Amino acid sequence: MTSAAARTALDLTAGLPVPDLEDFYRDLHRHPELSLREHRTAGKLAGRLGDAGFETTEGIGGTGVAGVLRNGDGPTVLLRADMDALPVREETGLPYASRTDGVMHACGHDLHVTWLAGAARALANGRDTWSGTLLAVGQPAEEAGQGARNMVEDGLYERFGRPDVLLGQHAAPGPAGFYPHIPGLIMSASTDVDIVVHGRGGHGSRPESTVDPVVTAAYLVTRLQTVVSREIAAKESAVLTVGRIEAGTRHNIIPSEARIAVNLRTQSEEVRQRMLAAIRRVARGECLAAGCPREPEVTVGTTFPVTVNDSGTDGLVAAVHGEVFGAATVFDPGPAMGSEDFPVLALGSIPYSYWFVTTTPADVWEQAPGDGFPEKFASVPSNHSPRFAPDLSTVAPGVRTLVSGALALLSVA
Repeated sequence: MTSAAARTALDLTAGLPVPDLEDFYRDLHRHPELSLREHRTAGKLAGRLGDAGFETTEGIGGTGVAGVLRNGDGPTVLLRADMDALPVREETGLPYASRTDGVMHACGHDLHVTWLAGAARALANGRDTWSGTLLAVGQPAEEAGQGARNMVEDGLYERFGRPDVLLGQHAAPGPAGFYPHIPGLIMSASTDVDIVVHGRGGHGSRPESTVDPVVTAAYLVTRLQTVVSREIAAKESAVLTVGRIEAGTRHNIIPSEARIAVNLRTQSEEVRQRMLAAIRRVARGECLAAGCPREPEVTVGTTFPVTVNDSGTDGLVAAVHGEVFGAATVFDPGPAMGSEDFPVLALGSIPYSYWFVTTTPADVWEQAPGDGFPEKFASVPSNHSPRFAPDLSTVAPGVRTLVSGALALLSVA
């Protein structure tokens, strides 16, 4: 028997203005904005929330948006969408490709905003079917790991009420039409580390009079690759990536320093601390071996927490998604190594459910090399790819996931 939440969700989303939502999505995609610069995007979302009847406020934590719809007694449910784009040059060839050079919605945040706007209107139009309070949040700077914290520190909950539960979702690669849920650890922690290697610069013709930080940095990059393979137990999941190395200005100048940017992905604080200790030890050791005049500088930067679903909350949302879309569309793929700042909104105690919506167009998936799911999954454009292009067919289902998830937690008549 179908639950009241599922039946109501199907009713409220039966007449979604899909062409209008698709146009809204295309407009957002054409005009991407980097973290903490999402002024246009925030204004567009705020306008949609206001038109739907939400009490709407902009400028929270910089460029954040909050819309409140109070509808009688019941729980307060927060629906969140992140808004920022990435410094990526788009290569999709879409007719609605980015018009901002070097900036692209390569992670689906434009789709998230569209889903939130559509869900807010559908729930507002059907407010006679449920009771409680909706808090719709357009969050800036997810990619920079700053937006959720900025909004909380700017009094998000003091000004608009502390929610009882949080809901969020993310576009992901995979054949469109699936809704992966993981009751527990769903995404990893992320930690940025910056290393400065100090050498002694000089002329390229006289390396014997210098301490070359480029060579030291090269050894360091290679040695860091053994931290996971030789210092982390095989049963643990961890990733270490050197994303950037910079040094020098000309061919014949040995520079005085080299800079290395490292990113860690971990699923426990113990492993994170072990990796940080190893990075510091390896950096000191390589610089000592090279005779560097100073110890290296190792600075821990932006950190994202682990994302851990509340099993009970996620179970309710996954169940209603199974009713709305079919049981076979909801499955547990296991934790991902990606990271999110969404848990910051939970303040360590508010339960939440966070899930994925697969968005790869059917033809792209079918043409991807490989015979099985893993091979095709590795081949199709993923988040942060310059060719990431979600299927427009996911606009309506993504609205429906938020509406049904909210109704599973609100008081439904």
